[in-house]
Amino acid sequence: MKRFLITARTSAQVGESLRRRRKLLGWSQEELGRRSGVKQENLSAIENGAQGVRLGTIFRLLAALDLQMTVRDRRSSEPGDSHR
Repeated sequence: MKRFLITARTSAQVGESLRRRRKLLGWSQEELGRRSGVKQENLSAIENGAQGVRLGTIFRLLAALDLQMTVRDRRSSEPGDSHR
C-alpha cells in the first residue's frame, strides 16, 4: 500500500485524515465502526471535525486503520507538508 502521511493540526484535519484512510481501504463508516468499536454516528461526527473527541477513541480508530500518531515540534514541519 502507498505511504500515507498527513500533518494535522485541527480536529477537522484529523477527521479528514481518518476519512481519507478509510476510503483508501474501501471501507464504509459502518465497517470502520465494526472494526474499531466506534458507533457510526460518532465516526461521522469525528470525520466532520467534531470537537472534544476522547483521545482513546482516536487511538481505537488509528489502530483499526493501521495508523499511528507522531507528535513533533511544529517548527520541524516544512511548507506544503500538510497533505502528502
